Amino acid sequence: MSDAAQPTAAEVRAAAEAVKTALDRHLAAVERRSGEDDPDVYEAFNQLAAAAEVYDELLYDRYDEVTPFEIPGSDDALPPYAGPEEPNALSVLIRRDYAVVEPQRLLAQAQRVEAADDDGGGVDVSATVHGALGILFGEFEPDEIASRHKEFGLEEGDSTLWVTAADEAADPGEWLEAPFDQVDAERVVCRFDVSAVFDDDADDGVEDDDLLEDELDPDLVVVGLDEDEDLEPLDADHRR
Repeated sequence: MSDAAQPTAAEVRAAAEAVKTALDRHLAAVERRSGEDDPDVYEAFNQLAAAAEVYDELLYDRYDEVTPFEIPGSDDALPPYAGPEEPNALSVLIRRDYAVVEPQRLLAQAQRVEAADDDGGGVDVSATVHGALGILFGEFEPDEIASRHKEFGLEEGDSTLWVTAADEAADPGEWLEAPFDQVDAERVVCRFDVSAVFDDDADDGVEDDDLLEDELDPDLVVVGLDEDEDLEPLDADHRR
C-alpha cells in the first residue's frame, strides 16, 4: 500500500479510542444484563467486534502491526441489520447436522414405529437407512430427535438457528418449493450457532500439565471438558 493510501496516525488513534468506548459500553451492558440473551449485550458485542476489526486493519495498514484479538466469524459475518424496526412477521431457519454412526439402531427404531402403524398391507420401507430416516422424522418432532439422537444411532454435528424479519407473512405455499433460497442476510435479527469447533478452540489453551494440576485440586471445577454436557446455544464465541 502506498503512503498516500495509508491511514493517518490520527485515524489509528481514533479507532483505538472507539475500541475503548465499545469496551466500556459492552461491560456496562453485561453488568446490567436482564437475561442470558439480553439484546443490549448482543448489540454491544457486535459493536465491540466491529470496532476492534477496524482498529486491527488500520493498525496493520499504518504500522504493519496486529492486535492479539481474534474477531469471531469476521470472514463470514452477516452484514448489518437492515430490516424493519418492528417486523410484522418472522421466519426461523434451522439446520442441524447428524452423522449416522449406528445404522442398526436407526433401523431398529424405525421398524418399531413401522410395526406399531402397520395395517398389514404396507411396504417394508424401514429396511433401508433413507427409508428409516423418513419414518423417524415423520413420526418425531425435530426437537425430540435432537434430544434423543443417540437412541436413533445419530451423532450431533454443527447446528445453527437464524431468525429473520419480514414486513408481512408469506402466503400459504409461497416458498415451499425452495424454502431457503431467498434468505436476506440483512434481515437476520439474530443467529445462534453450536459447533464443536468452539470447544476445540477453548481446549487448545489447556496443557496436559494443567490438567494434572487440576486433578490434584479438589476445589477446582474444570468447565467445558465433559463430553456429555449440553452446549449452550449462545456465548460470546458463537455470536456473529
